[in-house]
Order: sequence, then structure tokens, then C-alpha cells
Amino acid sequence: MIDLARYIVGITGASGSIYGVRLMEELLKRNHEIHLVLTNNGEKVLSYELRKDLKSIIEELKIFNEKLLIHDINNLFAPIASGSFKVDGMVIIPCSMSTLAEVSSGASKNLLGRAADVCIKEKRNLILVPRETPLSPIHLRNMLYLSEIGVKILPAMPGFYHHPESIDDIVNSIVGRVLEGLGIENTLYSKWCGGNFND
Repeated sequence: MIDLARYIVGITGASGSIYGVRLMEELLKRNHEIHLVLTNNGEKVLSYELRKDLKSIIEELKIFNEKLLIHDINNLFAPIASGSFKVDGMVIIPCSMSTLAEVSSGASKNLLGRAADVCIKEKRNLILVPRETPLSPIHLRNMLYLSEIGVKILPAMPGFYHHPESIDDIVNSIVGRVLEGLGIENTLYSKWCGGNFND
């Protein structure tokens, strides 16, 4: 496990804000630094799905660790917009198809797209957690292209072989996979071992 690392977390307007919040909890518990960027719709969906405003959610997250910095989506002067600002990885969770298309095209029309573009050009770890169904040929082409250039595509498609008993179990199965994608060992979900599970 990497100690005291720095990560960028993006939350968009796709359904599944709980994945992003749960990931931040786990990173903050490990004393990592988080740079959070929300799209405008990302903030609205977050409040709608979790039935809390952003301020309350941030206050709850900071109980784990104060190293949570929030950046304005339009502030292209933020440090994460520059390749000289070192980060250990970036996750957009959940990732809307609009944001995925922006990252795929390299448009960088806001801070989230620019930060992702920086991770790609600097060859840093970038994970996108798309949340959409069904997927159109456009979505699939964008994902394929990003995968081919080294971006990890980790759809929010939870497995059920570990017999989840709650929504938390389902969320943890995805968040655990994301943490592993960042090189962070965890026990958030049971791994498949030919019918034998490691808890």
C-alpha cells in the first residue's frame, strides 16, 4: 500500500454518487490527500441520491481526515490542471458518458477534463467508472479508445458471487476494485477463488 499518497477524485452527474463518496472515505481513512472536482450536475445528483447537501457530506468525510480539497470545476488555474503537480492517480467515479467523451477527445473544457488529460499525457494512473445502461456504440468506442491508451475502464457492474446482503456490500465490491486499481490493498469485498472466498 502507498502511504500518504495524493489522488484526484471526480464526481459527475451519472447515477452512483455513493461510489465516489465511499471511495473518498477509504482514501481519507488511509490518510491520503484528495483533490475533489464535481461537475455541476455531479453536485446535484450527489445531493439528490444521498439526500444531503454537499457541505454536510464534506463535513462527514473530514471526520476521517482533513486532507480533502475541493476545486471549482471552472478553475483551470487549480494545481491539478498542471502536469508539474504530482498525483498518484485519478478516479472519475461515477463517470458520465459526457465526461467520458470529453476525456476521450482531449477537449479539456473544464478542470475535470483537464486533470484527466494531464494524467493521460503524464502517463499517470487514471480510472474511469462509467455508470450507464444500455451502452451505445459511441460509448463503447470511447471506452475502447481510452482503454487502448492505458486508461482503466472499471464499470460499476457489481458481482453477486459473494452474496451481498446490503447496498453497502454492493458498493464496496466496486470501491474495492477501484482501490486495487490504484495499487491499494483492501478487504472491502470477497475475492473469487474457484468457489472459495477470501474474506
